[in-house]
Amino acid sequence: MAMETVFHTPNPILFGSGSAKMTGKKLKEFGCTKIMVVYDQGIKAAGIADKVIASIEEAGLEVITFDEVIADPPDWSVEKAGILAINEGVDGVVGLGGGSSMDTAKGVKLLIKNPPPLRQYFGRTGVVTVPSVPLIVIPTTAGTGSECTPGGTITNTELGIKTNIAGVGCAVNLGIVDPELTLGLPKYVTATTGLDAFCHCFESYTSAMANSLSTILGREGIRLVGKYLVAAYEDGSNLEAREGMMLAATLGGMAMSGPFCHLCHDIGRSLGAKFHVPHGHGCSVTLPQVLQAIAPAQPEKVKYITECLGTEVPEGATGEEIGALAYQAASDLLRKVNLPGMAALGLKKEELLEKVPDEVVMQVEMEIKGFGGIAPPPMPVTKELVADIVSRAYDENNWG
Repeated sequence: MAMETVFHTPNPILFGSGSAKMTGKKLKEFGCTKIMVVYDQGIKAAGIADKVIASIEEAGLEVITFDEVIADPPDWSVEKAGILAINEGVDGVVGLGGGSSMDTAKGVKLLIKNPPPLRQYFGRTGVVTVPSVPLIVIPTTAGTGSECTPGGTITNTELGIKTNIAGVGCAVNLGIVDPELTLGLPKYVTATTGLDAFCHCFESYTSAMANSLSTILGREGIRLVGKYLVAAYEDGSNLEAREGMMLAATLGGMAMSGPFCHLCHDIGRSLGAKFHVPHGHGCSVTLPQVLQAIAPAQPEKVKYITECLGTEVPEGATGEEIGALAYQAASDLLRKVNLPGMAALGLKKEELLEKVPDEVVMQVEMEIKGFGGIAPPPMPVTKELVADIVSRAYDENNWG
């Protein structure tokens, strides 16, 4: 029986192809009159922003835009958008894009009713905020699951780390999940965001804090990624595959809101904050090694993951044997989607080993303290373990 923990599914979700056309109608139902739409230059260039803005304007609402979203959004950029929203008197916010756009929009909502600076509101728990204006988030990638989560991830530029904002001040009022918006995604973005979704699902499923609901959601998300990621990567216009991946991403966002993620994300956060590796790429670049490392602690769950990735596991296989098969299955997946390894990204192994293990262990120690003596990783995390995972991934995952 899975451990019971507090489980959050805070955000209403509107899911389905074509649902983005209802953005204006939904904002009107919330009573909004002047909207800030938050996105980046890639969304602008793809023409997606124009379509959503048209839907809002057709509903008779005024629109202003912030199109300067930066990856791993730094606090100063979020504050710039928030101050613009305050000065313009907006009464509704739309975040359109990947996780960075949605997290920036959450920060904008927060700042409209909770005055800057943003750093006052960093932290998952114990931060007091007041309710703010309605927020709709619309993912254009099948990965982050940010439409389902109760907070956002912001880069604290003073400390050079990724941190969280959470609570009622930045809560999502509605997530609109429209698989059609992902039809034009480039292959690299399809791969890295899809692998991010996979990591959300498998890390929640194998977390030491997993519960009954996260287990159900994580299992289905893992199955969907195994079935559809390569198909979506190989044919970006395959709507069935895009819908499958969008559902996996949404399930992953729900699954991780109780157990939280562990090693792949702990390492990925460090790679993002210290070395500017894109989030989904950073989280998945050690995937084969992490699955192998956790298999002895979670043999049945890692067996299921391995089988979903298309590799048969013999009856009676030991945890170590399951780990070896999981390693191969995950390596095959990364190879099929041409995910570049850390060496190909120009990273230096010595610099990685100097910073990443310390940071991951510090993160886990903070979780143990914050969660009353338990942390998400399914086994004890030491600097030696993290160094071994990073070192092996650097040497072994070299394709793409």
